[in-house]
Amino acid sequence: MESKTLYSQRDPSLKKRDDFEDILEERRNSSDLRYALRCYTPVLYKGMTPCKTTILKTIVLQSDQLHYVINQVAKETGEASDIIQEEAVNILEEMAHRLQLSTIRFFAFTLSKAFKTLFQSVRVNEEGIQRLQQAIQEHPVVLLPSHRSYIDFLIMSYILYTYDLALPVIAAGMGKYLGSYFLGMKFIGEMLRMSGAFFIRRSFGGDKLYWAVFSEYVKTMLRNGYAPIEFFLEGTRSRTCKSLTPKLGLLNIVMEPFFKGEVFDVSLVPISISYERVLEETLYARELLGVPKPKESTSGLLKARRILSEDYGSIHVYFGQPVSVRSLAQGRINRSQYNLVPRYIPRKPSEETQGFVNDTAFKLVRKQEENMVLRPWVLIAAILMQNLDGIDSALLTEQTAWLRGLAQAFGAFLDWPGQEPVGKVVSSSLSLHHGLVRVAGGRVQLAQELQETASPKEALFNHAVCVLSCASYRNQILHVFLRPALLALAMDTAATSRKDDVYSSFVYLRNVFSNEFILCPGAMVQDFEEACYLLMKCGAVQILKQDIVVTERGQPVLSFLSGMLEPFLQGYQVVCRYFSEEVSEGLAEKQYIPAVRSFAVKCILSDSIRCYEALSSDLQKNALAALLRMNALRKAKVADQATLKVNKMVVKTLEDTLGGKVPAQKPVLARL
Repeated sequence: MESKTLYSQRDPSLKKRDDFEDILEERRNSSDLRYALRCYTPVLYKGMTPCKTTILKTIVLQSDQLHYVINQVAKETGEASDIIQEEAVNILEEMAHRLQLSTIRFFAFTLSKAFKTLFQSVRVNEEGIQRLQQAIQEHPVVLLPSHRSYIDFLIMSYILYTYDLALPVIAAGMGKYLGSYFLGMKFIGEMLRMSGAFFIRRSFGGDKLYWAVFSEYVKTMLRNGYAPIEFFLEGTRSRTCKSLTPKLGLLNIVMEPFFKGEVFDVSLVPISISYERVLEETLYARELLGVPKPKESTSGLLKARRILSEDYGSIHVYFGQPVSVRSLAQGRINRSQYNLVPRYIPRKPSEETQGFVNDTAFKLVRKQEENMVLRPWVLIAAILMQNLDGIDSALLTEQTAWLRGLAQAFGAFLDWPGQEPVGKVVSSSLSLHHGLVRVAGGRVQLAQELQETASPKEALFNHAVCVLSCASYRNQILHVFLRPALLALAMDTAATSRKDDVYSSFVYLRNVFSNEFILCPGAMVQDFEEACYLLMKCGAVQILKQDIVVTERGQPVLSFLSGMLEPFLQGYQVVCRYFSEEVSEGLAEKQYIPAVRSFAVKCILSDSIRCYEALSSDLQKNALAALLRMNALRKAKVADQATLKVNKMVVKTLEDTLGGKVPAQKPVLARL
């Protein structure tokens, strides 16, 4: 059974790591056509024969739950049930996949060619594959990959086909009423549908019928063991390479058959996909700066073939330990409540159930983070982000070696190339990421596009693209340092060095950044314990009686950790300054991001700040969520539009707090 705690104070570096196999190695030495056309006989759930997609749709349309909702909608709208039924049929046709083995074979062939060109290796943990193979035969399986690239789901299906495992059906988001993100690509969209993708609107609003069709479609596949279901817990791609706050809708749906006793158990499999170099690195940076995402089209995809001339390093895919919903729910969920009403009647999850699903979602995302395989470049990027003016090559090598030791002491899943000397590894990493850095005169610094005719604002944005791209790699290792870094900041801002005061500051900062990072609800004490343990382990602090004391060797560690979070501190301060100085009474919510970005540009051009990450729409959205949660802002409806009303006093206090001392009236550390 899963531990109830999220952190155990045993040495994290002792955690056994699975061995990896490069699945491209065989592809480089044998026929891709033979591979694509080979006998494919995956093991199935309890040996069941999958039903055809047409039969699957019939089961959904004949379900008691869907009929109940159709009748309810007919009563509410006054429409005839037959018309509502026809609408349900159309929704299902728009949504459903049409998995065909011939299309899978086509993708197996073409992806083999593409991956061998793009990547040095695609490495998979074999033990994870064996665990998954066993889980598929015993219970319905839900695959939950991390989401950092367009190609995540292609990589997943390619791996499962390679290992002769049942191919997943994949939830793919689409615009509210327009064609799907991929459906707009016509031929490609149809190919993806035939490879197992089913397309859902990104927002259902209050559309009861759409929700009923969608949930019944997913639950029917789950109950019948049709195939593993795959979706992204984060809901969308992370353009910053940080984990995003999990979305709970689909997780609620896949757990419901267990809650209602329709299946004995459901296995949730967290999967971590780690890219040494992300294909979309500069595209993501431009999107964060407000540059519209290029419209997807088949012709645009063909033009993107130039990426095939680049080297994108290695991919690691770690299939985590399957998590039993039954084990997690033991002692937490009273399933007898589901016997009080007929199963086909939809019901809103209880507060108890919502809390359980939320806790599980955060736990799964943390599992994804813990199993991310980190390459040396993320260490280098973390150092470069604290040296935006550049750093001496020899010093960069020295600091990379130091940071490698610290990261390993904190339990990072580092993939360091054999016994290669640090200097050679650093040089190789810089070469792979040649678009982001330049080496000249013995110094390493971030590159930027130089245009003679560029205005100061254009030059700023060009440099910001490079900074945000580099930051996305630093973000990949943030989860390793996050809790000790929050403690380092708390020690700087606490009223005294007493443990209770430091804990109060820690909790305050943790609350401020709870939208920015994956911080499990209710785990304040555990996170604080983990941070204290790791800083004591590396010799940075000592706890003497009730005081946390910095050691002589600890200052460089704490300084570096504080520097990791400094861009977020500064970014949130910029947002506070904007509301404090530029907004008199209220601001239309839709004007918020462009207005704050313009203010940040003005601050950077005037040299009052150097925080390019303040330009990121991701940071701006998270800061807004924090200000709303902390009652510095409130939403009001003015002239039929959402308006942000400012509490100047609270905003100013927060701005001062982030730049100085955290108020002392905070929770007392009761359990330490």
